[in-house]
Amino acid sequence: MNSYYDNDASLDVLKGKKISIIGYGSQGHAHALNLKESGMDVTVAEQKGGDAWKAAEEAGFVVKEAAEAAAQADVIMILLPDQIQKIIYDKAIAANLQEGNTLAFAHGFNIHFKQIVPPKNVNVIMIAPKGPGHLVRRTFTEGAGVPCLIAIEQDYTGNAKDVALAWAKGIGGTRAGVIETNFKNETETDLFGEQAVLCGGSAELIKAGFEVLVEAGYPPELAFFECMHEMKLIVDLYYEGGLSRMNFSVSDTAEYGGMSRGPRIITESTKNEMRKMLKEVQDGSFAKEWLDEYNSGQKNMDRLRKENREHQIEVVGAKLRNMMSWIKKK
Repeated sequence: MNSYYDNDASLDVLKGKKISIIGYGSQGHAHALNLKESGMDVTVAEQKGGDAWKAAEEAGFVVKEAAEAAAQADVIMILLPDQIQKIIYDKAIAANLQEGNTLAFAHGFNIHFKQIVPPKNVNVIMIAPKGPGHLVRRTFTEGAGVPCLIAIEQDYTGNAKDVALAWAKGIGGTRAGVIETNFKNETETDLFGEQAVLCGGSAELIKAGFEVLVEAGYPPELAFFECMHEMKLIVDLYYEGGLSRMNFSVSDTAEYGGMSRGPRIITESTKNEMRKMLKEVQDGSFAKEWLDEYNSGQKNMDRLRKENREHQIEVVGAKLRNMMSWIKKK
């Protein structure tokens, strides 16, 4: 895979261009502020009168509704939740695209699953920071950056890749490194990782460990510390140096216990379920399920959220976090 850094990108590609960022949420605020401070002409699009509209105005941006912002732009970056991108695109952006415009995304969901099908006479690119927006913003202000992925779906003007690299540089990504991929691979690996490991698998593993300890008669506070609180310490070690760093840093007892017992938790059966989940991502059935869920009122989503909020580990955790002054300060 090709990798790029500061010397491989030029901000000149974007200078003089009118940039409109549709959405001023987690990623939107970071992209907008970082690009503005990199010398770009940035307009923000938001719902008129809403909190995000006011926040963007307070940050010094000209704020417009999506249709007006799209109509004036050379480069349009859509940074809205996946499930509403098509709605806003169809309503406000599609009719305002002009030949040679660049349509940009930070995640490939709507392009890969053909929810949004742009005309052939525009560039379609992706710049996807591998971190949440607040980290994209914070690291930029510290003189660093978050690694990014870029992808080119349509290169109408012949310089779409240069535009993607310039954007990545403008938000700080080339300081850390940029890897080139495609919309398919970014979308499918991202969804699978969220479901099987990051947001799904890890949460269920934590809850299951907590429940087993509490069922066995141990105090829920101890179960919380062992199965939830200390997870961050271990994940930080993974982040700093991989599995080897974690194993080096924990006790020999923990290292041996983990390596000898971990495979009893993550078995071939578990991996088979992961393979099924990956297939559901690849064939589009998860995307259809999620969009159907959103469009039908999110009743299942609301039920799942309620179950998570009311789980004992959340009740105990809220009480114990009140003891942790360093969390309150953040």
